[in-house]
Amino acid sequence: MKLSTKGRYAVMAMVDLARHAQAKPVSLSDIATRQEISLSYLEQLFARLRRAGLVRSVRGPGGGYRLARGSAETRVSEIILAVDEPITATRCTEMGATGCRADRSKCLTHDLWEELGNQIHMFLSSVTLRDVLERKLTTHIIEAPVVTKPDSVAAAS
Repeated sequence: MKLSTKGRYAVMAMVDLARHAQAKPVSLSDIATRQEISLSYLEQLFARLRRAGLVRSVRGPGGGYRLARGSAETRVSEIILAVDEPITATRCTEMGATGCRADRSKCLTHDLWEELGNQIHMFLSSVTLRDVLERKLTTHIIEAPVVTKPDSVAAAS
């Protein structure tokens, strides 16, 4: 699974906004400069983020954008979904109604990739903008069980 620039840039811009919007609204041109993202691309992303209720625009001199909610209440998954970025790892259509194969059946690994997408979504739903700003991501990662290789000597016996 690969997250497109749309999702990555939206999250980068929202983290920047959360960091800099303490005293006054932040202009998209400032975000564009700091994050090295095209201003016109940011305008498109922020239109979607505004429609999703994640940011508020402030008009007039000194205007710009503010978070609609606090950084601790804004989840990374919401940002990605707001810009129409799917969080899936399968190539099958929505809800798995039709499979990814030519005959509309599911491939042998469909359930594996679908569960991976679910895990990614759960992880991104557990991370807030504040977590990213404070670099508290390790508390959200669930450690996988350790897989040990069978002892080659014991296997030969």
